Amino acid sequence: MATSMVIGTQWGDEGKGKIVDCLAEAADVVVRSQGGNNAGHTVVVDDKAFALRLLPSGILYDNKSNIIGTGVVIDPKVLLGEIENLKKEGKSADSLQISDRSHVIMPYHIALDEAEEASKGDAKIGTTKNGIGPCYADKINRVGIRVCDLYDIELFKEKLAYNVEFKNKVLRNVYGAEGVDYDQILADYIGYAEALKSHVTDTNVSVMKAIKEGKKVLFEGAQATMLDLDHGTYPFVTSSHPIAGGASTGAGVGPNYLKNIFGVVKAYATRVGAGPFPTEQLNEVGDNLRNLGHEFGTVTGRPRRCGWLDLVVVSYAANLNSLDYLAITRLDILDSFEELKICVGYELNGKRVEGFPASLKDLEACVPVYEILPGWKTDISGIRTYEELPEAARKYVERIAEVTGVPLGIVSVGPNRAQTINLVEAFK
Repeated sequence: MATSMVIGTQWGDEGKGKIVDCLAEAADVVVRSQGGNNAGHTVVVDDKAFALRLLPSGILYDNKSNIIGTGVVIDPKVLLGEIENLKKEGKSADSLQISDRSHVIMPYHIALDEAEEASKGDAKIGTTKNGIGPCYADKINRVGIRVCDLYDIELFKEKLAYNVEFKNKVLRNVYGAEGVDYDQILADYIGYAEALKSHVTDTNVSVMKAIKEGKKVLFEGAQATMLDLDHGTYPFVTSSHPIAGGASTGAGVGPNYLKNIFGVVKAYATRVGAGPFPTEQLNEVGDNLRNLGHEFGTVTGRPRRCGWLDLVVVSYAANLNSLDYLAITRLDILDSFEELKICVGYELNGKRVEGFPASLKDLEACVPVYEILPGWKTDISGIRTYEELPEAARKYVERIAEVTGVPLGIVSVGPNRAQTINLVEAFK
């Protein structure tokens, strides 16, 4: 058995897509296990950027199997558009498999997402308004529509009629919004189902078969640990479980099959949307990080909030995900800084905090405890071995490993595949 996994350790946007792309080179199968088209991965191949939202990052290789697992919620219109865009770039999605158990995002989910977010005023969560949360809510409420339901026309009509009637009452009577049209949705989704039919299968069987045959299976996480529905900064979180345990349920495999777990750590910190952010820098430092790192959302285009690296967050993620290795990304963005700060603890009311606070009021009141390290003031984007990195850069990443207790596995010095320093074997 040879498996590996990529998990985000912060609030997302850590560069997971690049790490998955690099590890996928040695993989046979790449599995996406949760989230929806609210998650964007940008992968750069031969200086060309590919923005992937639902497709696993392994799709950019010609010889990999790519699986969208049960835990993913799928907007078929978006997925088909993404497949079409790939074809325009000379890439193929023929290797794609879609779980017949995945839940389907419907137009009423998007309408509800938009209406509810608009109703919250200043209390907005910062949803991408792609219908992800309402789709997961229907899943939990046991009224969701799964991919397999699209191919049982009578069952699909029955489920769709119930949902459209109920959701239209909510949209019109609660939010004063327009309803959705049953006939139009029915026609559209019958068409989507036909277009995707060749990709739909029982992916639980596919993943387990690959593992038992000794193939190298890579599990790709979307979003990140601090956006986990249970363990993140609730309610400013996503609607799924982007941690290692969520990958187990979302891909349909037992936890003992998940090995070589890489936690992706951006060399500084960012987050999108509202919610506490202890190391945020609302100053020149934050502006410089945003501009140097081009920190704008892959899906939304929204500017990201930026700050110093928070190792309280990363240590918390290390424990939740039982990380085996760290993958440090975007180290090159720090090239021009004279000195760097890393947060190694929080103080609340003058006392050091143990763990990560559940209360957002407590988290907002926490004062970061910083260590100051020297910058390296040189361009590292052309470096290809760890030993060639400036001493200050090595000390920076080694301090991350020391504080978190997780060894280094990968150090990335740029967006391209070649700008990756691999320190361990991904599959073993």
